[in-house]
Amino acid sequence: MRKLLVLALVGLVAQLIDGSLGMAYGLTSSTLLLVAGVAPAAASASVHLAEIGTTLAAGVAHWRFGNVDWRVVTRIALPGAIGAFFGATLLSSISTEAAAPWMAGILFTLGAYLLIRFARPLRTARVGGRLRGRFLGPLGLVAGFVDATGGGGWGPVATPALLVSGRMEPRKVIGSVDTAEFVVAGAASIGFLIGLGSEGFLLPTVAALLIGGLIAAPLAAWLVRIVPAQLLGAAVGGVIVLTNARTLIRSAELDGPARPALYALLAAGWLAALVLAVRALRRTRRARAAAAAGVPAVPAAGVPAAVAPAAVSDAASVGEVPADLAATGTSTPR
Repeated sequence: MRKLLVLALVGLVAQLIDGSLGMAYGLTSSTLLLVAGVAPAAASASVHLAEIGTTLAAGVAHWRFGNVDWRVVTRIALPGAIGAFFGATLLSSISTEAAAPWMAGILFTLGAYLLIRFARPLRTARVGGRLRGRFLGPLGLVAGFVDATGGGGWGPVATPALLVSGRMEPRKVIGSVDTAEFVVAGAASIGFLIGLGSEGFLLPTVAALLIGGLIAAPLAAWLVRIVPAQLLGAAVGGVIVLTNARTLIRSAELDGPARPALYALLAAGWLAALVLAVRALRRTRRARAAAAAGVPAVPAAGVPAAVAPAAVSDAASVGEVPADLAATGTSTPR
């Protein structure tokens, strides 16, 4: 009973992270199951079965708070389901540990890019145009395959790729990725059922993870609606960097003082990025307030005085700072 209560708490924390950052439910839950000695295929199968319920709850909550772009969902969900199905059947028969360092390197690079991007002031205009199907389809296919074979990976692959594109608000990226994951988790579960049979699912573990996730889903959807995009992007980048650094360090077989030194360096870099993100967010809010009041903003440290009035003038001509510079939510829930 104590173990199941701990698993329920893990499911709650994992869904809270996943719902607010667009990733880490499967990663967190699968890691715990592997540490407990569960076989990789059984761990991934159990997590994905629990995710059918948690992602359904998360999708409904994100839709309620206006965090879902249904066009993106429909274009990544089906390819993601196909990739997850084949990934599940593959994991049921062979090991994919050899590919883990390569995928971790790609994700680490994307996470570092996000840290740099969100540590600086965001652009005043989003990139024009919509995300194309020829980008979303392959992205969903790869993310679904990685998710099933790694016990988690749908969010770490899909979320940073969509954020890096600059064509969607972070809250809509997270809401759309979480909503599409319902289809992906279902397809992966069918693949594991075919490959492992019903005995491959640890039903008490599934129930504990599901209960914790269902409790956290509405809170996470509300949280992503009010967290500023600047901080959200920096937080996502740090999670990706630290998570995949663990895989890279293990594959490099670094021991002794080198391992804690690298972790400390990465943690310090994440903290610095968060501090810079907070400073950039404050400068943006001061510029918005000055534009609304019709007075020049006080230039930030390191910014020439001649630049600040021009920036305020541009903001005033638009009428408001774009949504991706402010809080990630809408004024009222849908």
